[in-house]
Amino acid sequence: MTDQTVRRTFTPAPLAAVAIDDAFWTPRLAANRTQTIPIEYEQCRITGRIDALHQQWQPGQPIPHYFWDSDIAKWVEAASYSLATHPDPALDAQLDEVIALLAAAQQPDGYLNSHYTAVEPENRWTNLRDNHELYCAGHLIEAGVAHYLATGKRTLLDVVRRYAGYIATVFGREPGQKRGYPGHEEIELALVKLFRATGEPRYLALAAYFVDERGQQPHYFDQEAIARGDDPAAYHFKSYRYSQSHAPVREQQEVTGHAVRAMYLYSAMADLAGEMGDATLLAPLEALWRHLCTRNLYITGGVGVSAANEGFTQDYDLPNLSAYAETCASIGLVFWMHRMLQLRCDGRYADVLERALYNGVLSGVSLDGTRFFYENPLASRGNHHRQAWFDCACCPPNIARLLASLGEYIYGVGDDAIAVHLYIQSQAALTVAGQRVELRQTTRYPWAGDVTLALTLPQPAHFALRLRIPGWCRRAAVSVNGVAVDMEGRLDRRYLVLARTWQPGDRITLELDMPVEQIHAHPDVAQDVNCVALQRGPLVYCLEAVDQVAPLHRIRLAADAALTPQFEGELLGGVVTLTGQALAADAAGWENVLYRAAAPALTPITVRAVPYYAWDNRAAGAMTVWLPVAG
Repeated sequence: MTDQTVRRTFTPAPLAAVAIDDAFWTPRLAANRTQTIPIEYEQCRITGRIDALHQQWQPGQPIPHYFWDSDIAKWVEAASYSLATHPDPALDAQLDEVIALLAAAQQPDGYLNSHYTAVEPENRWTNLRDNHELYCAGHLIEAGVAHYLATGKRTLLDVVRRYAGYIATVFGREPGQKRGYPGHEEIELALVKLFRATGEPRYLALAAYFVDERGQQPHYFDQEAIARGDDPAAYHFKSYRYSQSHAPVREQQEVTGHAVRAMYLYSAMADLAGEMGDATLLAPLEALWRHLCTRNLYITGGVGVSAANEGFTQDYDLPNLSAYAETCASIGLVFWMHRMLQLRCDGRYADVLERALYNGVLSGVSLDGTRFFYENPLASRGNHHRQAWFDCACCPPNIARLLASLGEYIYGVGDDAIAVHLYIQSQAALTVAGQRVELRQTTRYPWAGDVTLALTLPQPAHFALRLRIPGWCRRAAVSVNGVAVDMEGRLDRRYLVLARTWQPGDRITLELDMPVEQIHAHPDVAQDVNCVALQRGPLVYCLEAVDQVAPLHRIRLAADAALTPQFEGELLGGVVTLTGQALAADAAGWENVLYRAAAPALTPITVRAVPYYAWDNRAAGAMTVWLPVAG
């Protein structure tokens, strides 16, 4: 059953059409380009990932890992996006060298996996549940599409098209084909990208097969385990909820299992819903979104609470100190929400995208772009720090590719409308209603809520501008050419719709109130009872020990505490801090006493909070997002 009203109504502005020159984001994108991307190439080189493509492994040598190719692929994707906005002959040549190695490693039938080809060629496709062959293939496909769109070169695109064509002969419902699908989702959304870049319908059909086959009975992972001589009951994770294959996707109503896998699956489902007009995919996505956002999402946009399964446990279980909140999972959430925005230009999705981007994603990399978090807890005793690299290095190149492609997330273009999803100072060259429109956005966001949009177009044109009014904003005002606009009746799914005949030189001014707020958690989030978190605009704040005069565990915030925002240009690359009065439990009189009937005295102190994304960039020390409330 299909419903043609379900379609992709907004497409992202092409990356090369958006130039970001934003006081907040430009330094981060520069660090990504000049530090992160080169560091990640070097790590791929010195750890053997790139050498593994030479296919010269011999028994007795360290074994190339079965998901190493995905790290290389994400680096290629990030570097390609960088080239699209900042041409660099040296990086271009470096990409050509790596792509030549990938092409040389491809087998005559199109197969491409450095581990299986060199180490165990006889075991291709024998453990889809655990061993990431299709996951790696998906990242290679994404890299091939990104490189082609950025450079126009078909070298890697032709490689991944051959690989995708071979995969389509192996998997499917025809006689002699395997009825399998990936244990770690990723190839599904990659195949949709390949379809959009080439127009080849078999790629879309293969993506749909992988999604539709997931969770069908008899369960493929049981069958392949038996074929390997394994007992399906001995599966480490016990339940196929871990890989979202416990039920067909259209029957799933609750987020479950490994968080990154879930986000990638839901992203692919959204893609397919839009491309195929399939309302039966959109309905479960909306249920999954509600379940995530009302019971299982950290205030930072972090996703997944448990290290044991890198994912979800039970509703309202959101521990802070042991929070997993993998950087990749927040990135996956951004991917999913961006796709939902293309189907339904709904501010609820943009709010979650923004929350994850500014908090749970951005915390994953240091301000200088050289060190990374895998987990992003909401509290620390001072022993959690970013690392230069990881054995399982999925997060560093993942954040690099997201940041390098940030321009695609700001604007959406429809048949007769432009949607502004994110407020980031930039210049965009867009085509709407058959006419080229240059849109100049000027803003100090996220430090201030003032936004100005200036239009340059060759002649008057009628279209709608959809300006997102963030869910955190309690009061907004808008004017066109200095004349205030009545917002009554103009709001559609949290977007202010300005539909008119626009004139060259028109200017729109948006003012978003950005007060400091104390945010409370649902009463069933046991860890946050009688606590508040501080938020201003899209940013969640935290207290770091380095800024306080008392240990964090002693600090209490008054329910009516006034906190003053102040921009400090020399701190953490320039941030707005929140400063105000709090109370600290006093240890006076507790000498040689562990317990007593009288409560500790509370002493007034001054506290300073900094944006969560910037923590652990100074002296090591404790950190907390949630603060106990006094009284």
